[in-house]
Amino acid sequence: MPFLFVGIIGLGFLFTFYDVFDINVSFIQTCVALKHGCTPQNALTTLRVPVALNLAGYVLGTLLLSPLSDRIGRRNMLLFTMVLTGIGSLWTALAPDYTNFVLARILTGMAVGADLSIVNSYVGEVAPRRDRAKWISVIFVNSSLGALLGIWLGLFLTTSPAPWPKGLSFAQAGPGFVDGWRWMYAVGALLALVAILLRVQLPESPRWLVGKKRFREADTVVTAMEEMAARRGPLADPAEDIPVDTEIEGGYSAFAQVLGNRTYLIRFLVLVFMWFFAYVTVFGFSAGGTSLLTSLSYPPPEAGLINAVGAFGFLLCALVAVASAERLERKLWLPTGAVITVVGSVLVAEAGTSSLVAFLGMGVVFFGFNIWVPMTYALSTESFPTRARATGFGLVDGLGHLGGGIGVLLIAPEIPHLSVLGAFLLVSGFLVVAAVIAQFALNTRGRRFEEVSP
Repeated sequence: MPFLFVGIIGLGFLFTFYDVFDINVSFIQTCVALKHGCTPQNALTTLRVPVALNLAGYVLGTLLLSPLSDRIGRRNMLLFTMVLTGIGSLWTALAPDYTNFVLARILTGMAVGADLSIVNSYVGEVAPRRDRAKWISVIFVNSSLGALLGIWLGLFLTTSPAPWPKGLSFAQAGPGFVDGWRWMYAVGALLALVAILLRVQLPESPRWLVGKKRFREADTVVTAMEEMAARRGPLADPAEDIPVDTEIEGGYSAFAQVLGNRTYLIRFLVLVFMWFFAYVTVFGFSAGGTSLLTSLSYPPPEAGLINAVGAFGFLLCALVAVASAERLERKLWLPTGAVITVVGSVLVAEAGTSSLVAFLGMGVVFFGFNIWVPMTYALSTESFPTRARATGFGLVDGLGHLGGGIGVLLIAPEIPHLSVLGAFLLVSGFLVVAAVIAQFALNTRGRRFEEVSP
């Protein structure tokens, strides 16, 4: 497909992860502005509610919207979810009180949760089978850019000026500018608008079209793809006739395809528990990293800067994933990431007064808790048949996000009573549990969808 399409799909992922990370630094200012009695020191406790309900929105979105992708198409739902995301971001930016802020985060979570499952299903269905994880990783690079944008913009707009390395000397927050957090979400709404305008150009997934017996439309899309590929040299004939799933009914009946089939039910259970525990770590650091450090007595500008510098580890891991995604079986990446995350946690804890070690340690943490994600996205899409792929991914990823919410609810009250090492190892430990569970998953690398999930 035209490389432009990578950018179009990737812009949606950029926004999605911008929305995940924009609350990381900015929430302290949001909390002080909207919640009576909130201070930088107790913001982590208050953060529990919007993060948990935002993740509950992920669950609602994936359960309600992802099955519609199996019925009405990947492209149509990609447009709808991005429209819904933009509305949620704009509502957040204009929220007059804490209640509206939380409700807006729920709506945004619904849209983002569904978008994640549909994007990964779409990319998996149009990518070459030997490079599915690689191309999901290419899209994932945009996720790291979204995370960097969210964290650094939050540092610039919502923290007070402080001399490096305790903060940014040119940060804008202060008595005369307390609404930087609103601009954060306004930028998100603008990104969503651009993504909507670009996604109109995407073709439908030909595999989904075949599943709906819309063969003429599928042939048109595949012919265009072949013409694009032929510019690099002649194409080989297919080695054999491969049966393609042509039983897509879609809608909420797709739940029965996943939960009513013993094979797919077992896969669902393994993957949902894996994501559940993994997301405790992911959202503990991605959404709550700054509040976590602040509750451990770091000044907010310094806590924000440590996270902002550490986020470059996310970008590095995404680039490494592009180069290496297909070198290991999918399920082996999670224990790799867990070990790296634990090492980074120890570095942050042992940094003491050394800002350089703290920056390095947080960079290792960000690298570790993200390096496995695109490969495990690929594993989740490969584990379910085309007739229920978006639904299956939505179930395991959506319900898995409950882990992030429950983790924040249970962990946040304990953080002030722990050392830095104890707090970071507690959050990292859930990724270790997820890595163990992942070993019960399938080996799917390089295998045809119809072979793995008939």
